[in-house]
Amino acid sequence: MKYFSLVILLTAANLSIAQPSNFNTQRNWSRNKKEVTLGLGGTNFLGDLGGANGVGTDYSVKDWDFPSTSLGMSLAYRYRWHPYYATSTIVNFGRIRGNDAETEDIFRNDRNLHFRSNVINISQRFELILLANEKVGKRYNIPGLKGMANKNSQLYIFSGVGCTYFNPKAQYNGSWVSLHDLHTEGQGLPGGPEQYSRVTATIPFGMGMRMGVGRMWRVGLELTYVKTFSDYLDDVHGTYYDPAILMAEYGAASAALSNPAHNPLNFEPGGQRGDKQNDALFYFNITVTRNFTYSSSGPGRHIRFHKYKAKF
Repeated sequence: MKYFSLVILLTAANLSIAQPSNFNTQRNWSRNKKEVTLGLGGTNFLGDLGGANGVGTDYSVKDWDFPSTSLGMSLAYRYRWHPYYATSTIVNFGRIRGNDAETEDIFRNDRNLHFRSNVINISQRFELILLANEKVGKRYNIPGLKGMANKNSQLYIFSGVGCTYFNPKAQYNGSWVSLHDLHTEGQGLPGGPEQYSRVTATIPFGMGMRMGVGRMWRVGLELTYVKTFSDYLDDVHGTYYDPAILMAEYGAASAALSNPAHNPLNFEPGGQRGDKQNDALFYFNITVTRNFTYSSSGPGRHIRFHKYKAKF
């Protein structure tokens, strides 16, 4: 991720130098100070379970399990206080999942672990607008009247801070049960790790673009990588625990789901169960944005432009 961050910083430094020429003299950026955005798309994750058919690679798109992509959505309030800067409060809802049975990697397929989890991510983002073309065209749609068309497009990058709630579950006897409550790696037991929290801090990184559809609406695309500070989004982190002790403490479901391998003897207590690398999330969203900076009035519901003059 350090290389990803470096690319963002260098790109921002290079492009922001030329940016003022993209805004016309009417300060049109200020006509889009307050916006609400709805996003709909896919959610995926990089963790210990599932993945591509080769050997797992940490934080790499080579290990994406595209069939495990699930539906996700987002809702955001955006405030822009400068031609180049904005901040957004955003909530993402989605589901992540992984299944070793879907990979052809010999080790992971034999391990045979699986999970799914609904996730809720809340974050505060800082946006840097790299390129923008924001110009106001003719105000009235009069037949035969020629004038400049509205232009309202942006290319931007962002980062910030947030937190994510997750609750990994696995299927047992036809029902999805919470793995957190089963202590599958011996959390809290002698020789086992501490119990993990189902809330983790996050740092989102990403980029997006918006295209204007009239003065009040935009449509766009957004890609977000979310770094988490937990390796338990899929309930897999360290080593196998003695299933006999799990059976005695937490029941048959705990023992069965701790090691459902096709060949359990290949994964004995103390053996590697996960890679101890923190998990990550991805969001791919198509966005629709509504501008709420100006109110409407009158039969024609014309936009109030305050002291600014529109071009006819």
